[in-house]
Amino acid sequence: MTIRLYDTSARQIRDFTPLVPGCVSIYLCGATVQAAPHIGHVRSYLNFDIMRRWFTYRGLDVTFIRNVTDIDDKIIRKGAEQGRPWWSIGYENERAFNDGYNALGCLPPTYEPRATGHVPEMIEMMRGLIERGHAYEADGSVYFDVRSFPGYLALSRQDIDDLRQPAEEGITGKRDPRDFAMWKASKPGEPDWETPWGRGRPGWHLECSAMAHKYLGSAFDIHGGGLDLIFPHHENEIVQAQAFGDEFAKYWVHNAWVTMSGEKMSKSLGNSVLVSEMVKQWRPIVLRYYLGTPHYRSMIEYSEEALREAESAFARIEGFCQRVIEKAGGAVEPAAEVPPAFAEAMDDDLGVPQALAIVHTTVRQGNSALAADDKDAAIARLSEVRAMLAVLGLDPLDPHWAGENGADRGETGMKKSVHGAVDTLVRLVLEQRESARARKDWATADAIRDQLQQSGLVIEDSPAGPRWTLGPR
Repeated sequence: MTIRLYDTSARQIRDFTPLVPGCVSIYLCGATVQAAPHIGHVRSYLNFDIMRRWFTYRGLDVTFIRNVTDIDDKIIRKGAEQGRPWWSIGYENERAFNDGYNALGCLPPTYEPRATGHVPEMIEMMRGLIERGHAYEADGSVYFDVRSFPGYLALSRQDIDDLRQPAEEGITGKRDPRDFAMWKASKPGEPDWETPWGRGRPGWHLECSAMAHKYLGSAFDIHGGGLDLIFPHHENEIVQAQAFGDEFAKYWVHNAWVTMSGEKMSKSLGNSVLVSEMVKQWRPIVLRYYLGTPHYRSMIEYSEEALREAESAFARIEGFCQRVIEKAGGAVEPAAEVPPAFAEAMDDDLGVPQALAIVHTTVRQGNSALAADDKDAAIARLSEVRAMLAVLGLDPLDPHWAGENGADRGETGMKKSVHGAVDTLVRLVLEQRESARARKDWATADAIRDQLQQSGLVIEDSPAGPRWTLGPR
């Protein structure tokens, strides 16, 4: 067994060899909590959730760190605009992010450190960098001297002479415009902490370098995040950590974006699709299927049509699972191992699209077994399907998703009540259809079925009786 991953720093797929045999350490750049999450935000964590699940399936012990950036220019500005404490903005949106992760079935991280809880570690790192000649204080701020470290920009492969750091408001005292702020001097009305260089607050890049060092040590296996973080964030993380003396990350893995009209989904563009709203329109497990099944390095162009296709595709999987459970007359446990072709696809840079093709092939084989009344073969195929779906976090029979006729656990009590009421009414109509079938009044039975289908319901006749589901919208 050899897992292979695309390493951004090497620009190629590499065999993955963990630093500690049998263990994997992952640091993922988490949310900057100035606003509620859109589906582009949760795609990143969902991709790394699948990575984590695959490592675990392969018998590796995973330590997974996902930070929270809870102090930032945008958070402070948002608090001032709304007349609220900055920390209340951060906490509210941190909860919204966690609600989104939970709704889509993501496993919680091993640790989830907040930036504001790690100022002492940041001060220690700045002190070390100043002593080594890689950083300097000016006007109460601390800057990293980018020309002091020859390895700078190795990840993004830029030329330092052509480099333009993003503008930082109110920054003064830089020796070189390319230097970046590790610590920002205090301003009136803004949060600040005491340091040997005066009161102030941390810069974004310093936060992650310090937290990765605290929780994963001087060297760890994988650093992850979105493509947009390669520069400046990840470049600046690397140079801080390595100049401090850390080896830092051995592999760099970046996920692609969710786009709308070809543009990256972002708050600033105003084209966000909030998770909290999406889960009201689409079942969370369908959203996970939609966001998690493309390859993590492929862009996803958002459209309702694509979501409907995902809904239909997943409905075929769910329908197969339900039919086999009815045929078996009880639970069917997941297989101990996934099929070899599925494993081969996942080992090859987390090839989820190829792995999903194996899932659908197995579903078709299982449906053929059902049609041939081969109960044992159908059960065997379901067992394999459940094992594969578990790796993807998409097993509809898992307790996280199992609910009322395909309804997810995340639904509100009102939606559950509505579902129960509809179920009662539909079953009354289906009883009338069954009575017509018993009388061999096929015209009436077919007319009832057609009317139900026109209402958006799909009726299936099974050995346990008729079953209804919502059809694709």
